[in-house]
Amino acid sequence: MAIDESLLRSFEPESSLPVLRLYGWNPPALSLGRFQKAAEVLELERCRADGVAVVRRVTGGGVIYHADELTYSLVCAPSQIPTALSIKDSFRVLTGFLLAFYYTLGIDAAYAADVVPEGTHLGERTAFCFAGKESFDILAGGLKIGGNAQRRLKGVIFQHGSIPLQNRAVTGLTYMREQSPEYANGTASLAEYGVSADRNSLLQGLSEAFSSYFNVEFEKDTLSDLEQTDMNELLSNKYSTEQWNLEGTGP
Repeated sequence: MAIDESLLRSFEPESSLPVLRLYGWNPPALSLGRFQKAAEVLELERCRADGVAVVRRVTGGGVIYHADELTYSLVCAPSQIPTALSIKDSFRVLTGFLLAFYYTLGIDAAYAADVVPEGTHLGERTAFCFAGKESFDILAGGLKIGGNAQRRLKGVIFQHGSIPLQNRAVTGLTYMREQSPEYANGTASLAEYGVSADRNSLLQGLSEAFSSYFNVEFEKDTLSDLEQTDMNELLSNKYSTEQWNLEGTGP
């Protein structure tokens, strides 16, 4: 999370190239949305007993249990992406590569707004991320597969999201204070659609889907000296503190 925020803070809209970062989580962890209070939504004693770290994202939304997944983050300027009619529509623009990726895996995926029954309420906020559905959340067979969230600073778009390889929603739900079974019933993973490719192959496929969808070529890179320094400071002063991770206060 410190790397993601460093990439966001270091991005210069007029001169920086867009950045796509692909990563994962080991060991599993819980991430809170920017405005959640850990004690209100999580069974913190159980988290501590099981050694499950609790961290906080710079984006909003509900709790996510990160395990056996592909995770991406994207930093760009609005002028560097296809035209979006609104901030909400930019979710459609920026997640189109995920639909393309799922199609290559033989998964018939679509946006919730295009496939849910008429009269379905979209946009309801829930403490557990995968329990709610937004208009441009991606569904496969009516089930939510992964999640995405966005943050904007002046002239910069930051978005990140997860693609579950295995469905760990039931496990994640055990750390929530509210454990309604239906919170996990509407979720899916690649494994449930017969995808058994290894992680490296899936990362390659995701990269190719992104490149093709946005018609771009990649240049592999590492953190700049400025980004590395900023990341280290964020890690020490923010992301290693309970003040930030549990309460959402601090730097």
